[in-house]
Amino acid sequence: MAILDPILDRFRKRPPTVSVVTLRGVIGGLGPTRRGLSLETVAPVLETAFKDKHTTAVALIVNSPGGSPVQSDLIARRIRDLAAEHEKPVTAFVEDVAASGGYWIACAADEILVNPASIVGSIGVVSAGFGFVEALDKLGVERRIHTAGSRKALLDPFSPEREEDVSYLKAVQVELHQLFIDWVRKRRGDNLKAEEEPELFEGKFWTGRRGIAIGLADGEGELRSVMRARHGDKTRFRQVERRRSLFERLRFGASADPVAIGEGALTAIGERAVWSRFGL
Repeated sequence: MAILDPILDRFRKRPPTVSVVTLRGVIGGLGPTRRGLSLETVAPVLETAFKDKHTTAVALIVNSPGGSPVQSDLIARRIRDLAAEHEKPVTAFVEDVAASGGYWIACAADEILVNPASIVGSIGVVSAGFGFVEALDKLGVERRIHTAGSRKALLDPFSPEREEDVSYLKAVQVELHQLFIDWVRKRRGDNLKAEEEPELFEGKFWTGRRGIAIGLADGEGELRSVMRARHGDKTRFRQVERRRSLFERLRFGASADPVAIGEGALTAIGERAVWSRFGL
């Protein structure tokens, strides 16, 4: 048996394993042909990453300009629940950007590491749209809208904007903004620099290096080098990815459908606009 001991030791002492989950893209539904980050798409991946009994730690690669506050919160809370349930440390590694909802998710980690040129922050709420009232007048088009409920057509883009509607929207935004602020304060705690706090929650964004200085991130770091420095040179990395459905794998084959092409183009334009806000 002594001869077999070295061989058996190799199996008894498994090298540390880090499960890697990539969270990349706009958060929320993008359309019938494109899927953004949501709890539905991310939950199975997170479950797999945390439940693996051989996983030493979980690393999140975050690269998102934000999106739905609801999906951001659901994903972040699922990460915390799984981390507590399986007692696994979580580190978020920010790539190009973790802004708005992307930063909301990054805060679910025990530690946020960035590249000095990353973009972090944008702790705020935005609602944007267009007004087409004058365009309809010039085209000679009459707008007809009928509702049951006096505010059902709130902020209709084809009707004149009303001050009371805007006030109502802003009140909703303030409530959502406070939820975001409360989450960041809960997760970042004393890391946030008190003297910078008024600016932290105005919706501004910063480089990764500046983000460290004001407490939005903990340090600079690249996933493989950081994890190997902590867990050893023999650390293994297990990339956990979502299995795409047959429809998703074949959807590009149906791209000749003009409706699908139009929907895809509009979705891509909207998605591009979200990224471009951060110069990406």
